[in-house]
Amino acid sequence: MARPWRVAIIGGGITGLAAAVRLRDRAPAGTEITVYEQSGRLGGKLRTGELAGGPVEFGAESFLLRDPAGAESGAVALVRRLGLADRIVHPTVGQAALVIDGGLRPVPGGTLVGVPGDLAKVAAVARPAAAADRDEGRPLLGPHDDVAVGALVRARLGDQVVDRLVDPMLGGVYAGRADDLSLVTTMPALARAARVEHTLVGAVRAAQAAAPRVPGAPVFGTLAGGLSTLVEAAATQSGATIRRNAAVRELRRTPTGWRLTVGPTRLPDGSAPPRPGVEPSTVEADAVLLAVPARPAARLLADAVPAAAAAVGGLDYASVALVTLALPEPELPALSGFLVPATEGLLIKAATFFTTKWGHLRRPDGLALVRASVGRYGDETALQLTDDDLVATVHRELSKALGTPLPAPVDRHVQRWGGALPQYPPGHLGRVATARAELRAAHPTLALAGAGYDGVGIPVCVRSGETAAEEIITALGGSAA
Repeated sequence: MARPWRVAIIGGGITGLAAAVRLRDRAPAGTEITVYEQSGRLGGKLRTGELAGGPVEFGAESFLLRDPAGAESGAVALVRRLGLADRIVHPTVGQAALVIDGGLRPVPGGTLVGVPGDLAKVAAVARPAAAADRDEGRPLLGPHDDVAVGALVRARLGDQVVDRLVDPMLGGVYAGRADDLSLVTTMPALARAARVEHTLVGAVRAAQAAAPRVPGAPVFGTLAGGLSTLVEAAATQSGATIRRNAAVRELRRTPTGWRLTVGPTRLPDGSAPPRPGVEPSTVEADAVLLAVPARPAARLLADAVPAAAAAVGGLDYASVALVTLALPEPELPALSGFLVPATEGLLIKAATFFTTKWGHLRRPDGLALVRASVGRYGDETALQLTDDDLVATVHRELSKALGTPLPAPVDRHVQRWGGALPQYPPGHLGRVATARAELRAAHPTLALAGAGYDGVGIPVCVRSGETAAEEIITALGGSAA
């Protein structure tokens, strides 16, 4: 009788856990799945906490309900698989605003991540340089080209559209800047249209027309009880062995598979921390799925597949802080929140009115939860502030943006996410494709998955983990289904 497969998943975020569930569903019965998480907590950037006696998200807040083709997203499919579909809730307020010239203005409609398909609709926020978006008799983008979003939009519609619309929207998702982020990676639908259309406005309209959308249907959802319930259910139903506080230090090829060196997290100088009685151990696996950020992945790949390590090792990340305030009966507008262009000179780059946006979080005592995001790629000095100073600055800037003094918070929480958000410069997808091609050619039982490679958002991470799991199943000999 053949020995059961042994699969090691390095990284206990939602990517790794989704991969574990897929392996449990599709791999032969008896497959041994082990998840190694170097911290003491599963879920990565999914973390539900408590503030002022109620639940609140300290990380990712929601997920897209549909994929680009109009089908249910990977997140929704996983929620259904785990029996949590009855917990899906939708925003009760969807309108957001931009801080422009110190005041709030509604985010204009008809844009694609801030790039307008109707110039008249954005005139109250930005003055497009419409004359520059002329038909020059050829598509905006060549068949294999990639450009920075900011470079394309500035050339076609001018600086204000980038600075006041595109940059804050991309910054809210990636904590990055439009002038640095890849069009192909961050706005793939627009990139596809730009390979055909001759004007940017035409490309936006074509991309919007190609996207299936049901008028009035919700775009985002979350789970009553918090997104940590998704993490817990995935960990439990995967049937995987979960090893917390288990850092995988080294990955070596063996004649029959892989050898992992697992032990306590190393100190900054590379030495092991002084923990008496805790020594590194080695474990054997038939296949390994790396669901960790690019730099730790590159370190683990350095000996086994140096070309893949080099391809992903240069990928960079932004650090952010999320400051959540519990405010007694504040005067808040009927908005889900607002975005802040960097040109406004504020520390905060976005704010969410949790108890306004999500009806299931509203409290009978009138306490409101407001969360602000701080930190932009390349300008993260604000994150050097103490928690007290961050809270004070956020409170002051929220009051300024809203045009009214906010009451003092009765509770607060500061969540710092170091190296949390991947940055995708032009050519990103090509570098990742190169890394994966090297892996497949050298060691098909070694797979790479996660936000650092395939994009941000829970649905993308879920699909990335599931795809990597399927690759491993194929490499080991096929599924049980």
